[in-house]
Amino acid sequence: MSTIEAVVFDLDGVLVDSDHIWHDVREGLAHERGGTWTEQSEVAMSGMSSIEWSRYMQDVVGISGPPAAINDEVVSRMRMRYAEELPLIAGAVDAVLRLAGSFRLAVASSANRELIEAVLAQAGLTPHFDATVSSEEVARGKPSPDVFLEAASRIGAAPSRCAAIEDSSNGIRAAHAAGMRVIAIPNRRYPPAADAVALADVTLDSITALTPAVVAGD
Repeated sequence: MSTIEAVVFDLDGVLVDSDHIWHDVREGLAHERGGTWTEQSEVAMSGMSSIEWSRYMQDVVGISGPPAAINDEVVSRMRMRYAEELPLIAGAVDAVLRLAGSFRLAVASSANRELIEAVLAQAGLTPHFDATVSSEEVARGKPSPDVFLEAASRIGAAPSRCAAIEDSSNGIRAAHAAGMRVIAIPNRRYPPAADAVALADVTLDSITALTPAVVAGD
């Protein structure tokens, strides 16, 4: 009998193909506001909470204005992009529905709560999740395990009895540090580092291969 009781999904790159949209929105804002954007900018912000990346955009990218205003503008632009077309990953909704009957479900994401809720609502998935956690609600973003540990706490499951679904280097590292069973579905646009993928218990080519048996390790 499996010891896994719950599944904690990342959002960006797992349920929605949105990492490139985050990139476009933040890079566009940087150019508009006189910031200096480099290839390292997006890499550095991977996994950061909104509090962390908005400070980074002020301090390092060089955008003028308080971090809170930077955050609000980025979120507003992300909401507009999602309203135009929600970039759901093929098979993501079906994967959630397959697991919902067997496990408690949660989301642990670096995205702002407003965006997490918008994505789940637009996808019709809100009723299937018992808890959602944004890293803006914990002390540290990924690769620290805080957001995963908080998700486990909110659904009343020990981290060792949770499986985490992740696509990025910092996400995989965070889930591993939380002590969860890690199922990696490597992001095709921004592939995770080999040393991060090596931390995963299972690596899948696509979320279409995510089944209760894979989660349970049967």
